[in-house]
Amino acid sequence: MSRHPLSIDRRTFLASTAAALAFAPPVARAQTSLKVAALFAGNIADKGFMQAGYEGLVTARDRLHCSIAWIDGIKPEKAALEDALRGLAATKPDLVIAHGGQNNAAAQAVATDVASVKFVVTQGSVTGANLASYEVLQEHSAFLAGALAGLTTKTGVVGHMSGIRVRPGLKGRAAYAHGVRHAAPNVELLTNFSGNQDDNALSKRVALAMADKRADVIFTMLNAGRMGAIEACRERKIAQIGNVRDWAADMPDVFVASAVAQSGLALVAAVEDAVAGKLQVGKIVKVGLERPEAVRLTMGVGVPAGVRARIDALAKDIVEGKITVSTDYTGAEFPNPA
Repeated sequence: MSRHPLSIDRRTFLASTAAALAFAPPVARAQTSLKVAALFAGNIADKGFMQAGYEGLVTARDRLHCSIAWIDGIKPEKAALEDALRGLAATKPDLVIAHGGQNNAAAQAVATDVASVKFVVTQGSVTGANLASYEVLQEHSAFLAGALAGLTTKTGVVGHMSGIRVRPGLKGRAAYAHGVRHAAPNVELLTNFSGNQDDNALSKRVALAMADKRADVIFTMLNAGRMGAIEACRERKIAQIGNVRDWAADMPDVFVASAVAQSGLALVAAVEDAVAGKLQVGKIVKVGLERPEAVRLTMGVGVPAGVRARIDALAKDIVEGKITVSTDYTGAEFPNPA
């Protein structure tokens, strides 16, 4: 859990967790008795999904005055995740949060065996007597990203890039494809899961290969590997749509928009419920565009007013239930370049 440095391999973790790690309370604040332990299957400084989760954990600590502990750097493999969750549970926290749908199977197995601890998977799809999933619906903003790409492409070809095939990423890809199809049915979509969220050399090769196939807008659902795609887009002078946070504000020379999905708010919501004694075990709690602080599409200054109006209307239709965003995709896949 709370460690400096925070990255930890499986062998070291298994040897030392229960004895060596301690909960870190908020500084100079009266704290609740709630102890929250979190697992991040990646780097909490990745400027993407894992960092958003970690920031949500810190927000929960500061807002709700609970004590927190965490580990990161665990490989997204079931055995490693399961071992890590068992180690966290052995420290006897009130709540263990596994950030990301890649933890679904591991969390379900451990929660079944450790009935004395409550578990939450963010962006998850599993439930149990002591297990809940809290999900920020990134597919809502991904749909809008697809619509924007379809409405703004000049070549008629757009791209999507992600890494590992976890359910939230697959849902986001399907939603993006739906948005493209809904707004511009004649636009071609190139979509790739490279197998790695953090490999910049690989992501650059994929982005360049898509550019070679005339893609001029690429939606990236990556973590630390996003910079490789950024470099490729700069070199080829094509646009990128980010995700998780507002990349359009950070790098307006590359990002035309960003499909914001503040997955860290799922951690905050779970801790809020736990502090109130109302953790929704046995349920999947969903948050979408109706809460724009959690889910929205931000757009750069270069997006035309007419396109902005179309996107705003589509967002309203989703909130009102007039559009049901698809979360399944059966189309072609863009292969990794050699």
